Amino acid sequence: MRHDDGSETDSGHQLDQDHAGEIPAAGLFSEAFWDERYRSSSAVWSGNPNPQLMAEAASLQPGDALDVGCGEGADAIWLAERGWRVTAVDISTIALERGAAYARQVSSDVAGRITWQQVDLLEWGPAPQTYDLVSAQFMQLPAQLRVGLFERLAASVAVGGTLLIVGHSPTDLHTTAARPPLPELFFTAKEIAAALDPSLWRVIVSEARPRVVRDPDGHLVTVHDEVFAVRRAWPAGRRARHLPIR
Repeated sequence: MRHDDGSETDSGHQLDQDHAGEIPAAGLFSEAFWDERYRSSSAVWSGNPNPQLMAEAASLQPGDALDVGCGEGADAIWLAERGWRVTAVDISTIALERGAAYARQVSSDVAGRITWQQVDLLEWGPAPQTYDLVSAQFMQLPAQLRVGLFERLAASVAVGGTLLIVGHSPTDLHTTAARPPLPELFFTAKEIAAALDPSLWRVIVSEARPRVVRDPDGHLVTVHDEVFAVRRAWPAGRRARHLPIR
C-alpha cells in the first residue's frame, strides 16, 4: 500500500455529493450505507494518510492511538509504521477487513500494532483517559450528533495526550470540490474549541488550513481543512510520563 502526501486527493471517512443524494440524513450514518459504499468500489479512498494527521502527529512520541472512523486504514497504518499501537474503529466491517488486509501487506509488525474494531460511533464511547493520541478525520456529522461524539473522544485522551479533530470547512461549500450539499455537517475549529474547558487543555493549533485537491472534473481547487489540536494538561505537581518531541 503506497503512501504519499495526498496533496491532490481527499482521503478519510467523509461523504460527497454523489453519495449524499436523496438519502435521509439518518441513513448517511448507518452501517448499511457505509457497507454498501465500500462494496461499490475496490478502493473508496486514495490509500494515502490524511495530510493534517501527518503534519500534527509526525513529531509526537508514539504511544496508544485511537483512529476514529478509520475507513480503509491508511491513517492507522501510517501511525503503526511509526511505532504507535493503534485502535482503529469504524462502522463498516468491509472497511475494517480491507484495512487489516492492507496492513498485512505492509508487514506483520505493522499489522500486529493495529486492533480493528467495529463500532457505531453515534453510540460507542472509548474508555476515559486511555489514548496518547485521538484522531478524528472528517467525521462530518450534524451538530446534535457531533457534539456528543467529540465530548466522548475528548474524555478518552490521556493526561499529556493529544486530541486532533479535522473537518471540511464550511467555506468548501462555495468551491467545486466534492462536498455533500448539507451545511449542517460542517464545522469550524473555533466551534470545537468553544466546547472544551480551557483549564484542561492547551491549544496546539486551531485554524482553517488551505489544501489543494482535484474536483470531480479534475481541476485543481483550494479547499480548507478545519484543524483543531489540543493537549490535555497535566495536573499541577505531576510529571509527564513522556513529553512530545515538539
